[in-house]
Amino acid sequence: MTQSIHIIGLGAGDLAQIPLGIYRTLTNNRERVFVRTKDHPVINELKQEGINFHSFDEIYEKHDRFEDVYIEIVERLLHEVSIKGTVFYAVPGHPMVAEATVQHLLQHSEKINVVLEGGQSFLDAMFSALKMDPIEGFQLVDGVTMKSEDINLKQHVIIGQVYDQFSASEVKLALMDRLPDDYEVTVVTAAGSEQESIVTVPLYDLDRVTTLSNLTAVYLPPVKNDELLYRDFSKLREVIKTLRGPNGCPWDRKQTHESLKRYAVEEIYELLEAIDEQDDDHLVEELGDVLLQVLLHAQIGEDNGYFNMEDVISKVTEKMIRRHPHVFADVTADSAEEVVSNWEDIKKQEKQEAGKNENEVMSLLDGIPASLPNLLKAFKLQKKAARVGFDWGEEAPMWMKLQEEIAEWLHEMKEGSYDAAVEEFGDVLFAFVNLARFHKIDPEEALRQTNEKFSRRFRYIEQVVSKRGDILSEQTLTELDSLWEEAKKQE
Repeated sequence: MTQSIHIIGLGAGDLAQIPLGIYRTLTNNRERVFVRTKDHPVINELKQEGINFHSFDEIYEKHDRFEDVYIEIVERLLHEVSIKGTVFYAVPGHPMVAEATVQHLLQHSEKINVVLEGGQSFLDAMFSALKMDPIEGFQLVDGVTMKSEDINLKQHVIIGQVYDQFSASEVKLALMDRLPDDYEVTVVTAAGSEQESIVTVPLYDLDRVTTLSNLTAVYLPPVKNDELLYRDFSKLREVIKTLRGPNGCPWDRKQTHESLKRYAVEEIYELLEAIDEQDDDHLVEELGDVLLQVLLHAQIGEDNGYFNMEDVISKVTEKMIRRHPHVFADVTADSAEEVVSNWEDIKKQEKQEAGKNENEVMSLLDGIPASLPNLLKAFKLQKKAARVGFDWGEEAPMWMKLQEEIAEWLHEMKEGSYDAAVEEFGDVLFAFVNLARFHKIDPEEALRQTNEKFSRRFRYIEQVVSKRGDILSEQTLTELDSLWEEAKKQE
């Protein structure tokens, strides 16, 4: 005997809207009809027609998660099929629209015959109720699982499964991440039936609507106000494309990867300054400026036909997944040190797979950008060399090396050899970097702090001298040094 389950869509409205074929199927199989829920306008009318339903409403009371509800419903249906051979399962709307149990049942279609028997989806009724044409761009979202980033604000959006105050509150909070609290949304309940209710409310009142039920959906019209789209990445890309377009900005249109290099460096340093200030507003602004540089380069790549922003995003996403096997695969890393070690091993493997020239010796120092600030570059060179033991394991030899380099520098200074003195002074700095690394001090950061401290104290001197009505250049070194000590006490 062939085992079958006929999944019937009850439509979105009243009995009059059910197709004749569906009605006959229900009436001809009165004792074998199961419904996911009795909470649907057509159920009472069908009962009056003498059709008995076996409802699964009680399962909703047993579980905290919808997924567990759906699994148990499917298990019961499969059990009934094994006994009766054929059963009929009725769901609201259309079986293939927002019906998780149907998706679970289709996974068993190799063992039992699953037959889908239509039914008008709630979307048809929603389109009519809202006088909306989905060809303009339409998105259907599950209110139970939706995230704010899922929403495309430029399209018509219908959010289903907003069935009670809690689910409405979750939807409200998600939308408030993208829209003003008083932005108007439309709540539609029992669309297409005699009980149809359409209410437009400000977003903050969404969870106070009294008509919420399992027949409720929330409608969000396309956002037309450009300022409300400023938080969207797609809007920013549109702005950059416009600036680089035929009628865009002359300055932006003439930029190249090469001409933008210095701006990228400047923006990074301004970002570091904002981080040091611990000013969140300034940090947001500077992060935006750094992002602007990325988007400009991506747009130039797209304009030239070589790559676009999707290529950039794809590349970094793939790299992050590949270089974090302890998160996305089965590699173990219980400490930050292990993570760094894995990272370096993966980078080495990537270089090998990239197919370097057979005669070219791979260096541990590969990968250090040539344009790094030289203090930071010295730190990275030493750190990489230390991985193979090219390093002192204790501090004393480092101090001896520093004294040796200072002596050589002083000698060249006395000899009057400028070029040699410059080289030896570089050796002195390199030795200092080695000491900083031994003590886990970032030399670039240390020097940045000193520069900031010097600037702060010198500005104090300028302000004091100016308030006195004196001229800075006319002050003696003793007077300036005294003010310097005052500045130190102010900190």
